Amino acid sequence: MQNSELKTPYFMINEEKLIANLEKAKQLKACSGVKLVLALKCFSTWGVFDVIKPYLDGTTSSGPYEVRLGHETFGGETHAYSVGYTEDDVKEVAGLCDKLIFNSQSQLSAHRHLVEGKASIGLRLNPGVSYAGQDLANPAREFSRLGVQADHLDPTVFDTIDGVMFHMNCENKDVDAFITLLDAISTQFGEQLDKLDWVSLGGGVFFTWPGYDIDKLGQALKQFAEKHGVQLYLEPGEAIITKTTDLVVTVVDIVENGMKTAIVNSATEAHRLDTLIYNEPASIREASDNGSHEYVIGSCSCLAGDQFCVTQFEHPLAIGQQLHIEDSAGYTMVKLNWFNGLKMPAIFCQRVDGRIQTLNEFGYDDFKRSLSQWPID
Repeated sequence: MQNSELKTPYFMINEEKLIANLEKAKQLKACSGVKLVLALKCFSTWGVFDVIKPYLDGTTSSGPYEVRLGHETFGGETHAYSVGYTEDDVKEVAGLCDKLIFNSQSQLSAHRHLVEGKASIGLRLNPGVSYAGQDLANPAREFSRLGVQADHLDPTVFDTIDGVMFHMNCENKDVDAFITLLDAISTQFGEQLDKLDWVSLGGGVFFTWPGYDIDKLGQALKQFAEKHGVQLYLEPGEAIITKTTDLVVTVVDIVENGMKTAIVNSATEAHRLDTLIYNEPASIREASDNGSHEYVIGSCSCLAGDQFCVTQFEHPLAIGQQLHIEDSAGYTMVKLNWFNGLKMPAIFCQRVDGRIQTLNEFGYDDFKRSLSQWPID
């Protein structure tokens, strides 16, 4: 199968680029002793787990289905966390996970009896400090519901749990900023951490970013682990799959109302939701910073403000032309939806040997079945 034979829209995962990120993860593990568990909330496309599994130690989850998926398709360690468990949720995942992390002391108190003897028990703490570009993604934002704050902690809780989780970063590309946060939690919670077996530092540490000082990060992690006598975990998501995947679309129309808009057969609201949620313009491979032809890359949804970006090209765009929307793996496939009844992008992987593997394709029956199931009683 050749790329030219594929019908847009589709995602194309590049295995070679994925391995390049994973080699950096391997380097970090070697110099730090940290264990890495893939954050399925960011990327759950299990058709390429065969590539990822040799490099990472397992998965971490934010809901019951992710726990089951990690257990069934990835193996290794399976970590379970949720902002709010029901009793049925805990019963469902307790036998599938190695570590179960509660978000609050009340959840811990209500459900720990369902976990004891089955999994290691942890609690999420909120240190009140964080690194996040937007308040929407800031776990230490005002009135945050994520984790237990220091002034609300019952100090005896540390005698009854095995570990804790901090998640205080979002796309943190600054190793010094991360080390500052690490020092802050060591100072604030050090005495309690000394009683534990493990500490998860969550995700959002962008150690695969070009130029990132992996060895400096590794040394800081190693010193923290030795100081407190704990096994450290990181929960990378975006760091593992960044810049590995394009969303390939086709220009279906060009309209003009003050600016030229190239309408493509995809939509941010349906296929690349974080572009819309965080107002972060997408990058187009074919674009040029020095181009003299400016276009809005607009979606084919009915939402007036649904657009991928405004960018420039060296030459005018044409109907039927394909565009590659870059870096479209993280928080994309896990958020796909059927808004406007748009065609769902297929998911492919280009393997190192050049072979294109079909991971999934979707059709009308998938759309119809997602809304109701016949016969209706």
